Amino acid sequence: MDARIIDELRQVAGIDGVRTDEASREAAAGDKWFARTLPEAVVFGRSTASIAGVMKIAAREKIPVTTRGAGYGYVGGCVPVRGGIVLSTARMDRIKEVSAEDFVAVVDPGVITGHLQEAARNKGLFYPPDPASLQDCSIGGNIATNAGGPRCLKYGVTRHYVLGLEVVLADGTVARVGGRTHKNKTGFDLVGLFTGSEGLLGIVTEATLRLLPWPPVRAVLSASFPDMPTAAAAVQSVFAHGHLPSAVEIADRFTLEAARQHAGTETAIPAGEAHLLVEIDGQEASVKAETAELTALLKGARAVSVESALTAEGCDRLWALRRGFSASLKATGLKKLNEDIVVPRGKLVELVEFGAQLGRDYDVPVACFGHAGDGNIHVNLMVKNPDAPATKERMERALDALFRGVLAMGGTITGEHGVGLAKKRWWKEAVESGADELHRRIKRALDPGDLLNPGKFL
Repeated sequence: MDARIIDELRQVAGIDGVRTDEASREAAAGDKWFARTLPEAVVFGRSTASIAGVMKIAAREKIPVTTRGAGYGYVGGCVPVRGGIVLSTARMDRIKEVSAEDFVAVVDPGVITGHLQEAARNKGLFYPPDPASLQDCSIGGNIATNAGGPRCLKYGVTRHYVLGLEVVLADGTVARVGGRTHKNKTGFDLVGLFTGSEGLLGIVTEATLRLLPWPPVRAVLSASFPDMPTAAAAVQSVFAHGHLPSAVEIADRFTLEAARQHAGTETAIPAGEAHLLVEIDGQEASVKAETAELTALLKGARAVSVESALTAEGCDRLWALRRGFSASLKATGLKKLNEDIVVPRGKLVELVEFGAQLGRDYDVPVACFGHAGDGNIHVNLMVKNPDAPATKERMERALDALFRGVLAMGGTITGEHGVGLAKKRWWKEAVESGADELHRRIKRALDPGDLLNPGKFL
């Protein structure tokens, strides 16, 4: 990159806000997916004005800009495919306000999700979205991918908590959309437009988020089952009897076996070939009564065992199993191809049977676990010798079969992680042609030079 441009960038971002050394560029080259591309420069935003200044320079010079949050994505969403500038929001990490009167939080994009949850909890408030990486991922990244997590069954995903945004557009224009009221029907839903846009339409520099009252009591039930279809059928039974848990998580035999071999001794791992974790919350009397009802219901649905907990320590102990699944699968030594597909809730039993058949057809272990309550199951192909050409070719065919099977069920190719680079090749199968063209029209209108996060699914 020309020295003149570097000097201009330093004028708006500060001397320490622009890095061109190899170590800094390497650190900003990718996320948790395998693809990596070195940018020419890494710029650390420090304010809305500095980010707007960077974009004005980039627009004038036609330099690609890829925004980077905490770098905890799983689909290559922040890989700077065309080099240029990586614009990091990590230093913009202030929680500006947590209002118990308005039930809102106003935060910078670099705020870590878990830190916001803690700040809200200290005021008796609740920020429900809880991606697995909540202690590492940032609010800006959550907004870019419309992140979810186990609690989205009852409480919804990130989009349901974004009331207002401050956004810098591709030409450096600053726009404030939405606000701090919990209802707002003034103009188009521009907040929804930017939430989940994967950095292709603008750069979030401030977010106003909806908070809820903290639920005073929660309970967790851990149930084991003889097989996955039985566990999946039990999920349907929970809903059929009028229950709406805050979370319902499922795991298959392969996932449980990995946990038995690699989880710590403090983790409770029940017997059985499949596992359900059900969490409920609310007032003490109702939670106790519902816990008893769910215990009986799960036993009637052929659970091998059911354990419940109503204390914070007991709930955390039962959750430890679920939160450790990814680490346990990684410890097997196999490469985990993690796909966050979603099917309609009524297709859950069909999905788990399809996953088992996929493993047999392509001779690969399949580990299924995730958010059974909303059909968002992480189907993980566990691959040995992933770099062998024959294995790569076979796994590509397996992924083709997975996504096409999910789409045939009326499902989607991603529920939480986004499209990014990892799922780019299936984009046109996942959306019909009119929707694809609508995406492209919006992109052309807001970013006619294709500067923001170029090279991704559009």
